[in-house]
Amino acid sequence: MALIVNLIGSTKIGDGNKIECVIDRHKYECGIEISDEEFDAINIKHHKFHGEWNYKIMPRKKNRKRKL
Repeated sequence: MALIVNLIGSTKIGDGNKIECVIDRHKYECGIEISDEEFDAINIKHHKFHGEWNYKIMPRKKNRKRKL
C-alpha cells in the first residue's frame, strides 16, 4: 500500500499543481446504502480515458428556478 501512495504522491502535473496522497487508516461502516435519487445527485464528470476509473466529483449543481 505504501508503494502505491508513494507513486501517487510523486506524480508531477503542470501549472504548479501538487498531488498529495496519504493512507487513511480509519475504519468505515460497511453496507451503507444510498437511494438512486441520492446517487444521481452526485455531479460526476468522467474523463475520456477510462472514465470508470478516472473522474472528478464536482460541486453540486444548484437547482435554480427562473423567474418570469
